[in-house]
Amino acid sequence: MTTEFTDGSMVMRALIPQSPFVATLGITLDDISDGHAELRMPFRPDLTTVGEMVHGGALSACADIGVMAAAWSGREIPATLRGVTTSLSVTFVSPLIAADLRIVADRLYGGKRLCHCTVDLRSATDDTLVARATGTYQVG
Repeated sequence: MTTEFTDGSMVMRALIPQSPFVATLGITLDDISDGHAELRMPFRPDLTTVGEMVHGGALSACADIGVMAAAWSGREIPATLRGVTTSLSVTFVSPLIAADLRIVADRLYGGKRLCHCTVDLRSATDDTLVARATGTYQVG
């Protein structure tokens, strides 16, 4: 299966549209390059907690998906095509109210198997920082 992909960015372009959970959140991949990925989650009332405020669990899931995308972006594909988030920390800064979410993810360090990434979650309406996450992802 890995022979059809030339790098991890191609893996993400194929995986993100096919993942049932990612589809549940409505997340799309806008851009991906070596060590960087940008995704978007559209606002939906069923992802809110109170009024039109997007639920922190949905935001945390977006951070996790951002870590995955940044970790894989531009990487050489390992012999076994698998990965897992090994740690994730999310700091919430301001609420996201009735707006699409921009997920901006960067790989800070990419070792043979472990990648350390940051993710900024931002309002697509006015670019307000909603949350900042750091995570470690294990590839292969």
